[in-house]
Amino acid sequence: MEDLRIGVIGLGLRVSIALAAHRPGRGSVVAALCDSDPDVLKRQAGRFEADFRTENHRELLDRPDIDAVIVNTPDDTHERIAVDCLQAGKAVYLEKPMAITVEGCDNVLRAARESGTRLYVGHNMRHMGVVRLMRDVIRKGVIGEPKTVWVRHFVSYGGDYYFKDWHADRTRTTGLLLQKAAHDLDVIHWLAGGYTTRVNALGDLLLYGDLPRRAPDTPRPEGWLQEYEWPPTARENLHHVIDVEDVSVMNMRLDNGVVAAYQQCHFTPDYWRNYTVVGTEGRLENFGDGPGHTVKVWNTGPTGYRDDCDIAYKVPAAEGSHGGADAQIIAEFCRFARDGGATDTSPVAARMSVAAGYMATMSLRDGGTPYDVPPLDPELAAYFDNGQIC
Repeated sequence: MEDLRIGVIGLGLRVSIALAAHRPGRGSVVAALCDSDPDVLKRQAGRFEADFRTENHRELLDRPDIDAVIVNTPDDTHERIAVDCLQAGKAVYLEKPMAITVEGCDNVLRAARESGTRLYVGHNMRHMGVVRLMRDVIRKGVIGEPKTVWVRHFVSYGGDYYFKDWHADRTRTTGLLLQKAAHDLDVIHWLAGGYTTRVNALGDLLLYGDLPRRAPDTPRPEGWLQEYEWPPTARENLHHVIDVEDVSVMNMRLDNGVVAAYQQCHFTPDYWRNYTVVGTEGRLENFGDGPGHTVKVWNTGPTGYRDDCDIAYKVPAAEGSHGGADAQIIAEFCRFARDGGATDTSPVAARMSVAAGYMATMSLRDGGTPYDVPPLDPELAAYFDNGQIC
């Protein structure tokens, strides 16, 4: 079997996805690179064996020897570049979020259906061991039927990852309740077995709005993702535009009646996600979200507080970025790009996570007013539910 020849558009923070795809002689090879920054393009080129480099993604798409494309560009470019790739007939791996608006997501979905080109969205948390373990426990009926899901997201590096570059500008992301939360909203939907139909949210810029910022067009300092200030109030060199919230809380009602809640803070001392799923016959909760950590289940009672549990599951060992999820999701994408078929990720689910996050952001900026999530065109939903076959 010849290697799937992949072009990569965007070589920034998610270059780990491209590295996972570069497996010469083992199924896939990164054969072309594109980045709008010539310095980044030159610096990253040495990590691959790509014989074609360009600053213009359309030049990459013109190459007949490229079978598929990975899009790792900033969020506000996803819609435009993904549509170009799909119309060029290149199978697309599109990093999450699919787009920064509901309309943008629907435009990408329509382009995929109209072109007949395969679309895959990079919600790699569906391949993380802790998420798959929780999904399996729920599917086995260990806690009965899920009725409510609560997520707390502690983001200790928020001031570095999200407030020192374009992520802090709402014109580039809509907000972190979409950009950062898109992963967790997708996981909530997957674990609960439904999609959000109504939201309300509150939040604010509580800490990073008053810290020192860089002047416009000033590069990020050397070591900005290797050296972290503490406490968070000591951070400096933030992006010159900061108008996204650093704390947000969101409530959801899903189409199957499940009630869910999501909370996010970008200046905690620790960095992890805590999921609680309560079913008709028990409760599940994770303690740590990486390999070797624990998912606990309580399904006897009633009792008072107890630190032990009825069943403890260990998150399986894994190697590689994001707890092994990047390698797993790229393997699934390459198989899908070649052969089609079912995947654990879903363009419809990716759209619904953006829609929930987008409408929650609108609610947050409207004093917590409830908003309904726009439904997806049934014909589009049917196309993707049918495996992207007309």
